[in-house]
Parts: sequence; C-alpha cells; structure tokens
Amino acid sequence: MGRYTGPSCRLCRREGIKLMLKGARCESAKCPMERQWRNFPPGQHGWRRGRGSEYRLRLREKQKIKRYYGTFEKQFRKYFRQAERIKGNTGTALLSLLERRLDNVVYKLGFAPSRAAARQAVSHGHIHVNGRRVSIASRLVRVGDRVTVKDAERSKKLVRASLEELGDPHVQNWLKLDAAKLEAEIIAVPTRDDVMIPVEEQLIVELCSQ
Repeated sequence: MGRYTGPSCRLCRREGIKLMLKGARCESAKCPMERQWRNFPPGQHGWRRGRGSEYRLRLREKQKIKRYYGTFEKQFRKYFRQAERIKGNTGTALLSLLERRLDNVVYKLGFAPSRAAARQAVSHGHIHVNGRRVSIASRLVRVGDRVTVKDAERSKKLVRASLEELGDPHVQNWLKLDAAKLEAEIIAVPTRDDVMIPVEEQLIVELCSQ
C-alpha cells in the first residue's frame, strides 16, 4: 500500500487531535479542528461513534503516532522491534527512535514547515548530515551528528523561507541550531518530554506485543 494522498485534515479529524500535518496552517483559524462543525470524525455517522472496544483504543494510539511521524506499518514494526531491544521502557524508547528520524529533526529545526515538506527536502538532496548528502528521510540521527543545508542558493532559499515564516523557532534542548549558518548539531538523545503529541505509549506496546 502506498503513502496516503488524501486530505491531511481528515487524518487529524479521525484521531481527534492536531497532527500538525500542514505546519503553520494547523495553528490558524483555517484548521478544521478549530471549527465546531468539523472537529468530529469524518464520515456520515462520525458524530455517533462512541468509546469503542479496548482494541480500538490501542489501535487509535498506534495510528496516531504513525500519522504524526509519517511512517508505514512495516517501518513502525521495525522501530518497535528495535525499541524492544533497548533497556528501559519500550514505549519511551520507541518514541525516542521516532523523534530521531531525519525528517522529524529537519522539521523541528524549522528547516521545513511540516514533516511532509521535510521528507521532500531530504529526498531532493537539500539536507546534508556530517557533510554528506542524505536522501533517506527515515535515517536515525545520533548524538554528535551535524545537520546542514546543501551549499546551493536554491536549498538555502528554501530553508530561509521556512525560518522566516516561523520567526523565532523554538528549538528543543536536544538540538543546537545556528540559524545564521543554517546548520545544527544533535547534542543529546530526545526524551519523553520532547514528544509534543499527547499519546499513551503503553497502549501501543500492549497492541504490538500481542
């Protein structure tokens, strides 16, 4: 199955929260989640849906995370198996792995207005890691990695436009940004507090462990 190409706002309505799939537009009054007549699940009978089963609750938490980070089911299972091998809480380890995806890092640095735009920027070769071109958006960054913008006017113009739109980007503590040079460094491993989406990761662990 290919990547979802339908309306992005429909996914936010389905999960009942803002997944920030359209960047700054999600913070504006144009977001359907801000409209009382659109902030219920899509479909003719969306407003009638109740709490549902325990399985449904767990499934919705997993779908929420997959859509937030833009991963496929196979990719998500791979991250989960990797998280199981890490000492400590599996749910926290899973979220930390997802936070370390290159497209998520590019988005959180303000180099792109959304994660979808960040994936496109990476795949088009606008982003370098440790001085080398990387075209795989799912690559996991490590502590000490340097994320820079390709030394080309087109690439720099693209990133500067995103930074100007954000104004003063709030960069999390595990990232160090030099906006003037358009480069950043990974200075720590992201923690549970760095995950901005409200999610109960334990429910995801229970679902994927079955």
